[in-house]
Amino acid sequence: MAAAAVADENGSPKKTKQGGFKTLPFILANEVCDRFATVGFNANMITYLTQQLHLPLVEASNLLTNFTGTAAFTPVLGAIAADSFAGRFWTIAGGGVLYQIGMLGLVVSALVPALRPAPCGGGGAAAPCQRADGGQLAMLYLSLLCTALGSGGIRPCVVAFGADQFGLGGRRPGGEQKWSYFNLYFFSMGLAVLLAVTVVVYIQETVGWGWGFGIPAIAMFVSVLSFVVGYPLYVKVKPEGSPFKRLVQVVVAAFKKIKVPVPDDSGELYHNKELDAAIAADGRLLHSDQLRFLDRAAIVTAGDIAGSGEPNLWRVSTVHRVEELKSIVRMLPLWAASITAIAAGSHNFTFAIQQARTMDRHLTPRFQIPPATMIIFTTLTMLVSLALYDRVFVPVARRYTGRRSGITYFQRMGAGFAVAALGVLAGALVEAKRRAAAAEHGLIDTPGAVVPVSVFWLVPQYALHGVGDALATVGHMEFLYDQSPESMRSSAAALFWVAGSLGNYLGTVLVTVVQSASRGEWLQDNINRGRLDYYYWLVTFLLVLNLAYYFVCFHFYTLKSFEVDAGDEAQRRRDVAGSAEGKTELSAGCVVASRNGVL
Repeated sequence: MAAAAVADENGSPKKTKQGGFKTLPFILANEVCDRFATVGFNANMITYLTQQLHLPLVEASNLLTNFTGTAAFTPVLGAIAADSFAGRFWTIAGGGVLYQIGMLGLVVSALVPALRPAPCGGGGAAAPCQRADGGQLAMLYLSLLCTALGSGGIRPCVVAFGADQFGLGGRRPGGEQKWSYFNLYFFSMGLAVLLAVTVVVYIQETVGWGWGFGIPAIAMFVSVLSFVVGYPLYVKVKPEGSPFKRLVQVVVAAFKKIKVPVPDDSGELYHNKELDAAIAADGRLLHSDQLRFLDRAAIVTAGDIAGSGEPNLWRVSTVHRVEELKSIVRMLPLWAASITAIAAGSHNFTFAIQQARTMDRHLTPRFQIPPATMIIFTTLTMLVSLALYDRVFVPVARRYTGRRSGITYFQRMGAGFAVAALGVLAGALVEAKRRAAAAEHGLIDTPGAVVPVSVFWLVPQYALHGVGDALATVGHMEFLYDQSPESMRSSAAALFWVAGSLGNYLGTVLVTVVQSASRGEWLQDNINRGRLDYYYWLVTFLLVLNLAYYFVCFHFYTLKSFEVDAGDEAQRRRDVAGSAEGKTELSAGCVVASRNGVL
């Protein structure tokens, strides 16, 4: 089978001058500006909600995690659009425009006095703070909804679109650099976050929220513009129809034949190279023995195939299409392990910021760090970790493992989950120290007072979360991209963000349950009287359980297998030899990627 030519979204072949590293300045400029804009208004949003809109801490925390969860779920919609009809380029561009509209709404809400409540004490020194009314919150919700929908177009596509510039399976020049691209991508995002949590947060705290939201809005405009300018240079892979429709067709066909016995010989199942050619340029997936119920969809019975040879795909599916569904199902348990880790990290943008606000944040007698800027230590640690991982750890590990990536992405994810648990453990110990100092100095009932404990005691927990992100987050994206069917890579990237969505929703559920079970004692607006350290201990315990769950899921996981014809065997041999998944088997005219048996 000849390698399929890369096609434009209209189906015309693309010249080799397109793609490669020359496209990265445009793609990364887009994503850097997008991430700068996103973090610029997200990092300190808890402060805006509690101090400008005067929402209670728990309500503001839940609102923020719910919004983050919704924004992380919308990539499913973007992935469906990209893989079905729009293509990744136009999905990214359209999402950027919609995100821009939402950010302009936030700027207006911060500048127009009628769209936010009056400052505390406006009716007299004893007057209580006026909570934002329904209309003011509606403007906020509408703006956040636009940004959430916009991010749904950007997030599932930009990583896969960048990887498209280097080809699938290493068939395009530069494909061997694909795994370094993932590290470079997340490193660039870290730089954007670093800039946002220093410059933008400082402006929000000292200059005002109009400029604090306005600067990210300008960055988003630059993001969309820089991406569109690079249009002539991009490889734009043609969408081949909704992958979700194919998955549903497999399920429907399997249930229609629920009483038909599955043959022992997989050769009796339905194969159609021509039908699968457009969705299997990287190689057709081979039959696997798991989830054999779904094999019924590939059993040919009377009426499944017309006299012209055209199959009724609601009655019969090819083995490749059945294996696409099996690949997704096999990925889900390992994918789900990241949800708890994300839920644990969500408090870095809520409770940890409130901790920092009560601590001594002075660098000099006249200058103190904004509380939300403490996230800089997570970002810095992640950047340093990514650089050391790619330039130091991988070459050393490669000598011992023989793998181009040093270790597998399974090992990388597991190490990240373990470090994340240590980060929450550090947070519990520091909070116990901070609260003890508050009690010692009689500050339990004065939440506005500064507890005489340096804010830099929070650095270990932030730094450990940074190391955990560098390991687990990048490993998670590598896993989803590599193990997903090639025609569903935008959808696989959407799974990455859906995990973030569910993780944030789980964070909301956890906070709500803890608040109810502790009768409001653990999580209070006055964190000096609350027991935030107990909450951190609970999360640490959950993360340890999650790590054990991950080990069990990995033990039973099997890598996808694929084949190519003998003419492509030499190229595939080089690609598989350099892959992160270890052992391979070469057999008559095909290449089979086998399970990596060591974590």
